[in-house]
Amino acid sequence: MTIPRIVLASTSRYRAELLRRLLDGFEQIAPDVDEQPLPGEAPAARAARLAAAKAAAVSEKHRDAVVIGSDQVAALDGRVLHKPGSSDKAHEQLRASSGNIVDFHTGLCVFDREGRLQTHTDHTRVVFRTLSDEEIRRYLAREHPFDCAGSFKSEGAGIALFERIESEDPTALIGLPLIALARLLREAGIPVP
Repeated sequence: MTIPRIVLASTSRYRAELLRRLLDGFEQIAPDVDEQPLPGEAPAARAARLAAAKAAAVSEKHRDAVVIGSDQVAALDGRVLHKPGSSDKAHEQLRASSGNIVDFHTGLCVFDREGRLQTHTDHTRVVFRTLSDEEIRRYLAREHPFDCAGSFKSEGAGIALFERIESEDPTALIGLPLIALARLLREAGIPVP
């Protein structure tokens, strides 16, 4: 069986690392997509819309490929938590998350070579334990999670910030729900172990 060309519509190193668990050969192409939220758009709807938009944008230029798009939106009490970009903003986010629940919505979209669209949206709830300012400072100094929505890396030391994670797929929290992706790839004719 000839495996078609596969493209990840993302430049995220985290998503690429996850996809390597399932596939040996794929390309990464940056999607040209406006990621601004729509008025009144819920976090889950935004994640689903952007995942589809990313996959569609890359698929238009690479019709010979199966294209994977994904997007994640983190929300605390309905307020979106963006990638902090700095230690001060990350500290603010973790201080606000302390003792609270942060919802992560991860949209996933696969465009096959016939232009068929398959989608999935994962919802993961992260319950933070109560964090001291010193714990937050130590964590940020150790891991520098400034390019991560929510200001932590659950695959690293960030796991120590939580009381629990409620999820059907632990990889969704990192940015690419592999259980759902394996199913969507199989449905698109890609053999996945």
